[in-house]
Amino acid sequence: MKKTLVVLLVSLWSSAVAASNIEDIRFAELPNQSFEVRLSFDDAPPEPQGYTIESPARIVLDFPDVVSELDEKRYPLAFDNGKSAMVLTSGDRTRLILNLEHLATYKASVDGNAYVIEVGSTDPGAAGSKQVSATAKAVSTQSSSDGRAVTAVDFRRGESGEGRIIVDLSNTSIGANMRDTAEGLQVRFRNTHLPSELRRRLDVIDFATPVSIISAENDNGDAVLDVTAKGNYDYLAYQTDNTYVISVKPLTEAEKAQKEREFEYTGSRLSFNFQDIEVRAVLQIIADFTELNLVASDTVQGRITLRLDNVPWDQALDMVLKTKGLDKRQVGNVLMVAPAAEIAERERQELSTKRQLEELAPLRTEYIRISYASAEEVFNIAMGGESASRGDSQGGSYSLLSDRGHAVVDTRTNSIIVTDTADRVTEFKRLLQEIDVPIKQVMIEARLVIANKDFREELGVRWGGVGASLGDDAMFEVGGSTAALDSSPGSPFDFIYGGGSMDLNENMMVDMGIQNPVGSIAFGLLTDNTYLDLELSAMEYNGYAEIVSQPKVITGDKQQATISTGSEIPYQEASASGATAASFKEVVLELDVTPQITPDNNIIMDLAIKKDLLAEFNQEFAVPIIDITRVNTKVLVSDGQTIVLGGIFEMQQLTGVDKVPFLGDIPYLGRLFRRDTVSSEKSELLVFITPRIMADELTE
Repeated sequence: MKKTLVVLLVSLWSSAVAASNIEDIRFAELPNQSFEVRLSFDDAPPEPQGYTIESPARIVLDFPDVVSELDEKRYPLAFDNGKSAMVLTSGDRTRLILNLEHLATYKASVDGNAYVIEVGSTDPGAAGSKQVSATAKAVSTQSSSDGRAVTAVDFRRGESGEGRIIVDLSNTSIGANMRDTAEGLQVRFRNTHLPSELRRRLDVIDFATPVSIISAENDNGDAVLDVTAKGNYDYLAYQTDNTYVISVKPLTEAEKAQKEREFEYTGSRLSFNFQDIEVRAVLQIIADFTELNLVASDTVQGRITLRLDNVPWDQALDMVLKTKGLDKRQVGNVLMVAPAAEIAERERQELSTKRQLEELAPLRTEYIRISYASAEEVFNIAMGGESASRGDSQGGSYSLLSDRGHAVVDTRTNSIIVTDTADRVTEFKRLLQEIDVPIKQVMIEARLVIANKDFREELGVRWGGVGASLGDDAMFEVGGSTAALDSSPGSPFDFIYGGGSMDLNENMMVDMGIQNPVGSIAFGLLTDNTYLDLELSAMEYNGYAEIVSQPKVITGDKQQATISTGSEIPYQEASASGATAASFKEVVLELDVTPQITPDNNIIMDLAIKKDLLAEFNQEFAVPIIDITRVNTKVLVSDGQTIVLGGIFEMQQLTGVDKVPFLGDIPYLGRLFRRDTVSSEKSELLVFITPRIMADELTE
């Protein structure tokens, strides 16, 4: 018995002597968001066994045969990535637990009797780092056994100033949930691992896009991206294979206005989460948020439960008011809230009071002179009907005058005489001042150019002769006509055989000469019994003509103007009774235009241009034939810009040959038996229009 007790005491003493003790623990901050934990032992520290946990982020180290002699078990940490440290002794081991914001690598080393852990170490050669990396990888594989992970997060700026967030995924089956937040957007990838090197905060404000900050972190096994965006923007998210893209683009003024029309609430966004709160307290919170002065009626009572996340404040206010049957009125920066029925009754009383005051207000008469417009037309606009211009103030669909008021128009002086209360007369005068303004004037210049070019070339030949062969028993005669064969005085025969003068036109065998030759050349051969005559004639004509018509007209904005010049052609026309009467047909150049000046000083013109020319008289019916040119169009032109409205180009080419059959086809010699004609006619019409807005000084 004594021997057994001695052995037990020796064993306990040996164990107590072999165990190490933790005497002190210290913490120190290191650069690059890392920190140091130093454990002081009473002897050389043993090698611990460690592991890490992804969520919640922890580093756990177990020291065997170590006892903690520290006074406390939990130590709060004030580092960027450190939450707290815990030292717990259980049985024959002591466990060190480091609670972190997010998981990080660490490096462990022995310094004398101290064991040093550097959390956030980036030394890839440290044994501890290798061990932790392998452990973190194992934990990551365990948390996403199907390989669902985010492999890269990138940011780029698009050509239109949009910010593009590009997320590379390890699996095409990974889906994303996107929602709006008070700061911008949040994208959550369910059951997806985010590696520690991607858990960071990107500051992209220098890219000049709506996106300013991108934060990536893990949240209960999900990868979460928080996108902070500023200003007015719109976003689009789409996934292509393993790439998920979020495009956040700024809105143009037109897109912003369109979005405001589609969504009537434009206030700053806020979030509410209240359980059974007084309505007055909610109204006070909204007033403080918007910096508005709040006036709540005594009848505003009740409590409300609401949870609103990232909604405009004016939408939140409307929801609260509709839920409790309330309504609001805002005057300047003062917001009044009361039950809807109470506000309606108050406004009805105010309207009734105003009407009573108007019925008792004294009448006044004013004489209003109209400067630029027609007093009757302006009065019709102000009173809403034609009957009002005759003094009936109730004639139109609406009236600026009260039931007691009336007005008349003095067309002789272009004035309006109004009798009504002072407020109604002032309102009437204000409207007339807006209407009675000079309108802008436009000068329209039209230029019609008709260019003609003609060319004509003719070449012809005439030749003839007479001859006789006399013998003892017979005579053979040749002539251009039968007149050349007779022996009458003056005939070619008589000329040859002792006669006098000879008519050359009677001996033409071939007459292919032109009618109006510009030049000609003749040859003749005369013997004792033969006469031969040859004449060549030619003509070449070139002509060019340009006819320019340039009508101009000045008119007011939206006022039709017409300018016309020309003549009337008389002709005889038979009536139904069979008698004839003189009728006239117009041949004019006319410009008809109605301009409209746009707000950006462009001009819309409704144009009608007409140009007529007398071609000839029809001899059979004795009526004139008119060549007409018409242009009808509507165009938009800048001030002072010249445009071509239309052009007509005509070209006619004629080639003619007159010849004697068979003889005219003989090579070379056939030239003596034909006449050649070549003609070409070209005509082109161009219409130019130049509008100019007259200077304002001319209309004031």
